[in-house]
Amino acid sequence: MTRQGRLDGPLAGPRGGLLDVRDTGPAGGEPVVLLHGFPQDRTSWDRVLPVLHAAGLRTLVPDQRGYAAGARPRGRAAYRLELLVGDVVALLDAAGLPRAHVVGHDWGGIVGWALASAHLERIATLTVASTPHPRALARSLIGSPQALRSAYVGFFQLPRLPEALLGPRLEALLLRSGMPAADAARCAARMREPGALTGALNWYRALPLSRLRSGPVGVPTTYAWGREDGALGRRAAELTAGHVTGPYRFEELAAGHWLPETRPAELSRLVLDRIAGGARGR
Repeated sequence: MTRQGRLDGPLAGPRGGLLDVRDTGPAGGEPVVLLHGFPQDRTSWDRVLPVLHAAGLRTLVPDQRGYAAGARPRGRAAYRLELLVGDVVALLDAAGLPRAHVVGHDWGGIVGWALASAHLERIATLTVASTPHPRALARSLIGSPQALRSAYVGFFQLPRLPEALLGPRLEALLLRSGMPAADAARCAARMREPGALTGALNWYRALPLSRLRSGPVGVPTTYAWGREDGALGRRAAELTAGHVTGPYRFEELAAGHWLPETRPAELSRLVLDRIAGGARGR
């Protein structure tokens, strides 16, 4: 589908079935692609979208592979980072968009970092919530508590056991991590759909197989980090500046990990500021 119509509904991704995309906001507005994390879905942005729409922006928000019911391919190889990035490029192509502003949280931020470094020409600006640049995160594993914070990634590599342990406990774990109750219940229910939790965990399991590595990011970028984030610490957040060569802003928030759900007003403001600043080259 080429635009200028709406891209709303199923979208074929590369080797991954049908993603589910919602295309809303003013039809002629500048396009913004918003990418969710684990174990969320596109509804994690519901508190942010009205602010962006009120500012005249068009938003495209996919349920990504593993989360969309029509895009849960078998096997971890189908969740390599290059394919996750390819899904976003396919979304832009299907919408007839030469480029867009990109906003990502958690795993959506990892996709955003990789997309901005591999497809610079397709990204107008980048706003990432919570997740540091992957190379900054890797550097922080030495000399900081980040290795302990990231130990769950190793556990997620195991077959079947993470599903068995997480499935009945996911809602409680999300509540304990600071996610609002209604959001925790919705995410846990989504992960009980057939194949959903395995698809979501396969993002982690595909890390050793991924050939794409995030490099320096040259687009105007904002990185927002919550100082109370239990999974991602200060060292990686501060090192991220060294991996952005374009205009850069680091915003530290008095918050935890779930910024789209718990700090939508602040995050929306940062997105709007970055879009406006990108147009001015700062």
